[in-house]
Amino acid sequence: MSVRDLTGSRRWLAFAACCAWFAFTIFPLYWVAITSLKTPPDVVGGPTYLPFVDFDPTLKAWRELFSGIRGEFYANFWSSAIVSVSSSVFATLLGAMAAYALVRFPFRVRMASGIIFFVVAMGGFLLGRNVAGLPPATASILAFCVALALAVFVNRFRLPGKVMTNDDIVFWFVSQRLFPPIVVAFALFLLYSEMGKLGFKLTDTYLGLTLAYIAFSLPIVVWLMRDFISALPLEVEEAAMVDNVPQWRIFFGIVLPMCRPGLIATFVITLAFTWNEFLFALFLTNSEWQTLPVLIAGQNSQRGDEWWAISAAALVAIVPMVIVAGLLGRLMRSGLLSGAVK
Repeated sequence: MSVRDLTGSRRWLAFAACCAWFAFTIFPLYWVAITSLKTPPDVVGGPTYLPFVDFDPTLKAWRELFSGIRGEFYANFWSSAIVSVSSSVFATLLGAMAAYALVRFPFRVRMASGIIFFVVAMGGFLLGRNVAGLPPATASILAFCVALALAVFVNRFRLPGKVMTNDDIVFWFVSQRLFPPIVVAFALFLLYSEMGKLGFKLTDTYLGLTLAYIAFSLPIVVWLMRDFISALPLEVEEAAMVDNVPQWRIFFGIVLPMCRPGLIATFVITLAFTWNEFLFALFLTNSEWQTLPVLIAGQNSQRGDEWWAISAAALVAIVPMVIVAGLLGRLMRSGLLSGAVK
């Protein structure tokens, strides 16, 4: 039964319940908005709710935010925008390619080759560090390349043990998000620091933060795009293959246009994750490419958290995502609904 089928008092009760739910969800935004208009005594002096009635509103927090007293607001804003948009675009494209491969082509990864990869990578790293005396980054890169090449070669043979198929690989992708982010962030910080000693600066750079966000976003992109691509009709691709159309043209010219709503929905979800991400930005940046969430978290002084300044910065951080959701909302909803139907 839908709400439109209700009549009489039941219809009014449903309307009242919707209004109550709307007020409950909108109240945090209202509270943040009025807090950004309060003076410090108004904030710490107890709850006040109505401007011009309970307190006299002021734009002091907004003036301090845009004047640069509260940090490099414009630099942090553009760093967030550039890194979030570019990493979301790359993650969506790479994730769509991975999802397409996992849907259309069968893969068989033998467990034994994975064990060989782990043993050779760890053993090679220890040999490189303790025997050859190589730096940690050099030993890691050499051990990883040798282990990967050996594992791919060995995987061609019939080895005992479990054989992982496409569903297992997809689950492996998703399982990457099960790790506590602090573990990954700390490991990335150590890796970037070692790469910096070799002359490849990745900490506090656009490249380093973008690569981290792409790796952070790929599991959810692969998971979402796999359902969207598997819902596409296979006959169109088969007809193109009969006409000898190259595989890359089938993907870019046929598959991607057909799953455009799914791409938009995945891009917006990925953008929301990267725009709001805090931990990687805190570990991997310190000044030049620091993002907006780090600026917001740093709005404190010897008096404690300055909520009026945090509220003003938080409202600015919300605006871009509201605009994106408004512009792409229809395509995003159709994409999510098609995934739900699937």
